[in-house]
Amino acid sequence: MPPEALPPGDPGDPANPPGAAAGSQRGHVLLALAREAIAAVLYVPPPVAAWPASELAAPWLRAPGACFVTLTRQSRLRGCIGSVRARRPLADDVRANARAAALSDPRFPPLTAGELPDTRIEVSLLSAASPLPAASEEEALAALRPGIDGIILEVGGETHATFLPQVWESLPSPRDFLAHLKHKAGLAPAFWSPDLRLQRYTVTKWTEPGPPEESPG
Repeated sequence: MPPEALPPGDPGDPANPPGAAAGSQRGHVLLALAREAIAAVLYVPPPVAAWPASELAAPWLRAPGACFVTLTRQSRLRGCIGSVRARRPLADDVRANARAAALSDPRFPPLTAGELPDTRIEVSLLSAASPLPAASEEEALAALRPGIDGIILEVGGETHATFLPQVWESLPSPRDFLAHLKHKAGLAPAFWSPDLRLQRYTVTKWTEPGPPEESPG
């Protein structure tokens, strides 16, 4: 998973999130960008855009930002790739991570054109990461905020693994959450070192409506 995070904010101020209405519109744009990028790489005609093309020139899309793009089919994970550092314009980051989630997640075979229509896309925008100071694992566990924190694990200054806040849904215990994150990083569950550093971030996420069998009711 490439190490790269920062959500878009109001035009000219990426640190401040937009209001609910503007945020919903931005979510539609980001989901459409992700689907168009995947459709293009699979040589599938893209859906008709439900937003003006001029939106691509909006400052919030051209500002540096970072995201994760998650794909699911029949409620099962089908790909997830993202960035934890803001290193390129948000629009570019969404497109690149959408293509990578579809074709380059090493856990899955590449997505096919036939799978795309019933593939559900989720885009998660990351806030800037901040240090989670902890001199011991117990301090780290006490500081974690279940359901809120995404966590980046670093050892020796290198990013080894991250979990989005959505992972709390399947790992609600802070101890289990951290143990699985260390396992993802290739570390033993009991591993702790003075060189281990944790950073936390939050996300704003948007998900496409699911097909009828996934919709409530």
